[in-house]
Amino acid sequence: MQVTPVVRTLAKNLETPFLLMDLSYVKDNYYDILNHINNVRVFYAVKANSHPRIISLLNALGSSFDVASRGEIDKLLSLGVTADRLSFGNPIKKIEDIKYAYAVGVEYFAADSEMEIEKIAAHAPGSKVYGRIMTTGSDSDWPLSKKFGTDVEHVISILRYADNLGLDAYGVSFHVGSQNYNVTNWEKAIKEASEIFKKLRAEGINIRMINLGGGMPVKHIKDIPSVKEIGDVINKTIEKELSFVHNLEIFIEPGRSMVGNAGIFVSQVILRSRKGNEQWVYADAGVFHGLMETIENFQYEIIVEGKQDDKKEVFTLAGPSCDSVDTIYDKVMLPKTIGYGDILYFINAGAYTTEYATNFNGIKAPNIYFVEDFVLTESEYLNDDKGLEQDL
Repeated sequence: MQVTPVVRTLAKNLETPFLLMDLSYVKDNYYDILNHINNVRVFYAVKANSHPRIISLLNALGSSFDVASRGEIDKLLSLGVTADRLSFGNPIKKIEDIKYAYAVGVEYFAADSEMEIEKIAAHAPGSKVYGRIMTTGSDSDWPLSKKFGTDVEHVISILRYADNLGLDAYGVSFHVGSQNYNVTNWEKAIKEASEIFKKLRAEGINIRMINLGGGMPVKHIKDIPSVKEIGDVINKTIEKELSFVHNLEIFIEPGRSMVGNAGIFVSQVILRSRKGNEQWVYADAGVFHGLMETIENFQYEIIVEGKQDDKKEVFTLAGPSCDSVDTIYDKVMLPKTIGYGDILYFINAGAYTTEYATNFNGIKAPNIYFVEDFVLTESEYLNDDKGLEQDL
């Protein structure tokens, strides 16, 4: 999402911080995946941005959904999403939540351990389960290795165990790491998954689904492969490695790539100071109020309103709360002239911002607005700010 005149006018008139979303990007992203990955079924990862308007749009488009908790299940059911379009992709679930999901009609459950299989078998008998492979998370900004997934031989063992306990050993999933820049990582993961298919199908276990997870990147400060480039690798590798599975089903769980480029996070400078030889800038949003991913040095493109062409210097950029962890970047290039009241645009920040936001220190979480709600033309916005106030 670009900084348009409408965005600038909204930034001038709305209280910061806030997230501004454009649903047209979400729609385009959904069809981009369908158009470039053969026979895929999309399960949007709700955790990326669970705003009801995003869920409702994707529901209307025909998307399914990856959920991680009972709370997400309830939210989607309340918005008219049917349970047969939900996949419980979190491999760390309470028994009570498994029982609840099964009772409302959820069919798909992820697992990466024997205990999880036992819980599902006892409280969601006959359900479809898929085992998760651990990946290295290389070439990604937000690796998801270690905590999730396990090695290929262990997944084979887990799915065999699921079959013995009366579950439907349904498939294999992986996640190459969020914001992954290397298309060959999908190729490697699919090849590993194919080993599981070959072994279990030879034993008569009808494993028939591959879940490609998430990981498709959004443009920030690095060049990224397109969905077409990733899709070409996925399609070619599946054809080469899994053509023997004639009833193969293909799932994918986009989160960041579905909503990331649909949003701009808008904040404002509230202090500039010097500490020794270091220059500091403080914004009215930090890691507790929408920019949590920066604690792992996730790099957003930042534009300072009206100062794009000014000479830049190194600053430390921090949030407003009384906690030293609330430091966005230790070193970031910002305009030399930056000062109080300057507007900061964090570009393509529609994912994993407001979902993480809290009311820590009594500072309220950012509001979310949608471009679609502001119906005046750009010309009208530029010439009549009062019109915006009426629109609000």
